[in-house]
Amino acid sequence: MKKRSRIGVEGVVQGVGFRPFVYRLAHERTLTGWVCNTSGGVEIEVEGDEDALSDFLAALRNEAPPRARVEAVEASYHPVVGDTDFVIRKSLSQEGTRQLISPDIATCEDCKQEIFASENRRFAYPFTNCTNCGPRFTIIEDIPYDRAKTTMNEFIMCPQCQSEYDDPLDRRFHAQPNACSACGPTLELVDRHGASIDCDDPLETVSRLLREGNIIGVKGLGGFHLVCDATDAATVALLRKRKRRPAKPLAVMIETIKKIEEHCAISTGERELLVSPEAPIVLLHWKKDRSGIAPVVAPKQKFLGVMLPYTPLHHLLLRKAGLPLVMTSGNLSGEPLVKENEEALAKLNGIADFFLLHDRAIHTRCDDSVCLVEDEPQVLRRARGYAPDPIRLPFASKPILACGAELKNTVCLAQERYAFLSQHIGDMGDEATLEHFYDTIGLYEHLFRIEPEIIACDMHPEYVATKTAHRLAAERGLQCIEVQHHHAHIVSGLIDNGIEGQVIGVAFDGTGYGTDGAIWGGEFLVADCRTFERAAHLEYVPMPGGEAAIKRPYRMALSYLYTLLGQDVSLEGLPVGEVAPVERDVIAQQVRGRINAPLTSSAGRLFDAVAALLGVRGEIDYDAQAAIELEMLAWEETEDTESYPFSIDAEGPVRVVRLADTISAITHDVRKGVSPATIAYEFHRTIAAVIASTCTLIAEERRIDRVLLSGGVFQNRLLLRLTTSAIKREGLRVFTHRRVPGNDGGIALGQAVVAHFASGSTSHRRKPVSTNEPLDSGMRRNDDICSKLQS
Repeated sequence: MKKRSRIGVEGVVQGVGFRPFVYRLAHERTLTGWVCNTSGGVEIEVEGDEDALSDFLAALRNEAPPRARVEAVEASYHPVVGDTDFVIRKSLSQEGTRQLISPDIATCEDCKQEIFASENRRFAYPFTNCTNCGPRFTIIEDIPYDRAKTTMNEFIMCPQCQSEYDDPLDRRFHAQPNACSACGPTLELVDRHGASIDCDDPLETVSRLLREGNIIGVKGLGGFHLVCDATDAATVALLRKRKRRPAKPLAVMIETIKKIEEHCAISTGERELLVSPEAPIVLLHWKKDRSGIAPVVAPKQKFLGVMLPYTPLHHLLLRKAGLPLVMTSGNLSGEPLVKENEEALAKLNGIADFFLLHDRAIHTRCDDSVCLVEDEPQVLRRARGYAPDPIRLPFASKPILACGAELKNTVCLAQERYAFLSQHIGDMGDEATLEHFYDTIGLYEHLFRIEPEIIACDMHPEYVATKTAHRLAAERGLQCIEVQHHHAHIVSGLIDNGIEGQVIGVAFDGTGYGTDGAIWGGEFLVADCRTFERAAHLEYVPMPGGEAAIKRPYRMALSYLYTLLGQDVSLEGLPVGEVAPVERDVIAQQVRGRINAPLTSSAGRLFDAVAALLGVRGEIDYDAQAAIELEMLAWEETEDTESYPFSIDAEGPVRVVRLADTISAITHDVRKGVSPATIAYEFHRTIAAVIASTCTLIAEERRIDRVLLSGGVFQNRLLLRLTTSAIKREGLRVFTHRRVPGNDGGIALGQAVVAHFASGSTSHRRKPVSTNEPLDSGMRRNDDICSKLQS
């Protein structure tokens, strides 16, 4: 018996070979009808034998192309029409609908083979792609995803490319960036002034220039890279000097897995991540003593950020250069990634000696993603390969815009069952990043057809992201909801792990504005997606000089000494004793009188203080440098040492972790001449013990056996390992972030979710969702802060 079915498919089903897949399924089962892209997904009408139809529906879900993600299939049955063939119709634009958009996809094996096959017509063509790989998110301007709505629109396909594009059985059927050397984008090599360099093969010339010690600005998929020979210490040092990036680790691109193994140890999980279609930077154990990569690429690091080539241009360049290449973001320090040719020549001409340009426009800038693998992969920076894939929500969200945090900013647009967490935007410290922030909001609102009814932001009154959120809300007449920083951290982890109900949330990071006006960062919360209660925290110490204490960890070390051990503590035998007496006196006065010295419970500042006490790092050049170098030192300890003493006191309903004994024991060991590596490792063991002990006390009281770890401090792999093991030994379950960054890059997702549940009131001024009263009633309340910002 013949039947006809009308089918709607939602998910990532455009730009991934889904229509030719449907076409083949229908022809294999002798079904007739049509398939069509729409602004909301893919629509199909198909008729034929009832058993064949059932098999067709099952195959839609179970046999979809590798980069497709089928979220929903809805089928209804209708009278038979009598179609004689199955065809692919032109795309249909529908008002008020949205579709999911594929992230950019690393070069597939078929395309890679073609660019290295001398007999193939795409031999050495650096913009080769098909429906299984190539640019997507960075070139799309609107939906549905058709060539006319991408930056490839200006390139008219030659007859051969058009034939591939029109053939449903070809893997380039409706591959929107499809092109070849006869009709597609081209490369151009120019000097720093923009003058063209005459050469037959720009990639061959660039390879020679790299071997000669030059720095090249290379236009890639989502923006520019600054590229140089990773084995040439002098050139890498010059790049650092020109880019004003003296110490922060640089990423490296290496041609093959086999060549990566010459420099790094690779686990099975890391190998899978490196060769995945996302192709992120992966932090690998660096075999530094056997590697030819210059130590200045990642000073004082035991891990190296490595990625494989992920575009044909990269594959060809790495093959021709025959070198591991530094491949770092093409930007000025603190600014967003440069994406266009003129912009690169204007902003990077003091850094790069030459520029390898191309004429395919980049619509959306998108940096490289960064991941690590412990028990499973964890995304640290979510960008190329991951954005704009949505995070599935366990509820239907109101239309919400969440503006994220100040550092590692991302934004999040949520509606219905999807939360679209943006690609990495950056630190909100300059006008260029703020412009990128606005552009990203506009892009996501447009592509996903979301008109926010609520805006969410952080509580911190001085965050640019917070002020901007209030300004946007006032301009649009929308409710603005402030969400406590660490609650947002935990909620993002809840959504990432699909957890419902309460957890013990351990939020350890550098800075987060607390409900009492203090700077939080060593928090134990009992939390769900609606509310939180602060159950415990690291004890408060002053931050002498505020921001200055972040940039100069020796200030935090002196604060811990003066606050916990007394103002008359001896500094003899301690590295911080070398601080100038005048500055020590000023810091002592600040600590004693709380003069420009806000209180903090930050775990990040505690790690900074211990790094300074050990003489590891007294001043920093990049965020968390002192804590990172303390971790690197701790990895050198091979013995399983004990932890330092600490205590946990109850102050009403909130417990406070007391660290005077810890700091005293550390200073004692420093004076005794105990190995700094041993002290660093024992300190890590201590913090793991603090977390496990505190969680155990809370678990016993609250009957909660789930612990979720969040915040940038848990990017410390040693601490994460020790903490996870310690908590499991107590019989508790541990959860960490996976697809969503556990650092501030995941904050926006948590803000959006909390704002959804907190938005019952029509008031434009709301308190953060908390069951705790402020510890200091003299501190500014959230309502007052919001009122001042609105005015």
